[in-house]
Amino acid sequence: MFKIDQSSNRISRLQSKSFTELGFSERNHLQEWLAYQPDAFGEELLIILKEFDGFDDTRERLDLLALDKDGNLVIIENKLDDTGRDVVWQALKYASYCSSLNKKQIVEIYQGYLQRYCGGGDANQAICDFLEVPDLGEVLLNSGNEQRVIFVAASYRKEVT
Repeated sequence: MFKIDQSSNRISRLQSKSFTELGFSERNHLQEWLAYQPDAFGEELLIILKEFDGFDDTRERLDLLALDKDGNLVIIENKLDDTGRDVVWQALKYASYCSSLNKKQIVEIYQGYLQRYCGGGDANQAICDFLEVPDLGEVLLNSGNEQRVIFVAASYRKEVT
């Protein structure tokens, strides 16, 4: 990346720094940036929960849970700088855990998110607005086989790619 100096009509290379070197954290910074600006993923996503921990018999938490425009769940796993070796296994587990979520549960999850982070609102209506449908009864949410996973990291280890 380069910095433009308009007065001299020159560019100069910027020194590369990691998020960690700059003092940023995954949960307090990266996750918040993405939760409030999900179009950073290059598509329209509706973030329905941060730090989802609603899995039976486990204390694991996925970073962000979203819906795409087709009503499919999107599991977003953030790593501040490097993915580490186990991110694929972690994301596959989360996708498996989420595969059984039904429409009612998804609406309840999003309603809780709206109450906690957005000052309230109607999850049913917000999902309808996002999906551009008049009634949620017309929509199939999370068909069971269509979950997607997005990894966010500065670098990906060979075993991940």
